[in-house]
Amino acid sequence: MPSNIMTIRLNNIELYGYHGLYKEETILGNTFIINLKVDFIPIVNKINAIAETIDYVEVYGILKERMQKPTTLLETIVEDIATSIFEKFPIAQKVEIEITKTKVFINTLNGNMSVSLTKSR
Repeated sequence: MPSNIMTIRLNNIELYGYHGLYKEETILGNTFIINLKVDFIPIVNKINAIAETIDYVEVYGILKERMQKPTTLLETIVEDIATSIFEKFPIAQKVEIEITKTKVFINTLNGNMSVSLTKSR
């Protein structure tokens, strides 16, 4: 088995969703920025087919589908996404994900907030 570790990344993925604790968040929605890294151990020495790697299109599909389900906490979402990636891709060894809520519904807060998770097998 190869000992090298490869990585795929999805950077600055923008998805709209209705996540949050506050009524405004569930009514107005928000833009979320997602950065994701998946480390994996290839099953062959030289990857020549999509079945031998982690298909970033399928990973994007996992993100998009999960972000369409309104959820109170981003902590729940990052955990669900990491678990889904491990279930879909047995070669995945580590998932790092960060979701940034671009607008925070606090009058005195000028900025955004993020939740991140690093999960290994």
